[in-house]
Amino acid sequence: MRRVVVTGAGGGIGAALARRFAADGDQVVVSDINPDAAVKIAETIGGTAIPGDVASESDVQHLVEAAAKKLGGIDLFCSNAGVLSAGDENTPDQLWERDYAVNVLSHVYVTRALLPTWLDAGTPKRLLITVSAAGLLTLLGSASYAVTKHAALAYAEWLRATYAHRGLIVQALCPQGVRTDMLTGGNARGSGSAALLAEGALEPSEVADVVAAGLDGTGFLILPHPEVAEYYRLRATDPDRWLGGMNKMQRGFEGTAS
Repeated sequence: MRRVVVTGAGGGIGAALARRFAADGDQVVVSDINPDAAVKIAETIGGTAIPGDVASESDVQHLVEAAAKKLGGIDLFCSNAGVLSAGDENTPDQLWERDYAVNVLSHVYVTRALLPTWLDAGTPKRLLITVSAAGLLTLLGSASYAVTKHAALAYAEWLRATYAHRGLIVQALCPQGVRTDMLTGGNARGSGSAALLAEGALEPSEVADVVAAGLDGTGFLILPHPEVAEYYRLRATDPDRWLGGMNKMQRGFEGTAS
């Protein structure tokens, strides 16, 4: 039985992870910026709700301290919360700042709170960071999401490279389309990328199943859409061809492809 914390667990992938961990017999703390959503999920799985805003370092510190006290420690922390703002270079500064705070700094705050007790603890501790395939590739239609998810992946890589020998297992979850509000509603709705990703989108519960399998091992990347590995390889080995293909896709969205 693991002692688990999941952020952004009021819905979507986070809620599916919380349900899966609880079904597997784990003790689960559910955190979300929406207190009602956190309480609802926690009640349905027999877990504990500790609401909070991951963009606030004081909220994250409180979450870690309260969860450790409630559970008697933390074995697995799923830093899952994320936001998406559609837009380009003209996206307002306040949205760039919000997306950076949630998609990048939240993971920094989590590790500041966890690592003093996790490193060299004697038993391995596991941090799962929900990145997105956008962190390996890009996301047409959202500059701030693509950029901050690349940064989230870079931070996860840095943590793995820096602390693996001290008992920290860091894994990055990088799905493509998932049938959540982020894909189907709000700023994402109507964009060419959203429509394209919806075609092969998975249910959150399917992503949770892949995560459960991935957590049995120590592989850095957890890819619910296996084809992402090939896209990532092509991007690395022939970036000009890959970028040309992405630009052709963009022109298709604009109706200007030749």
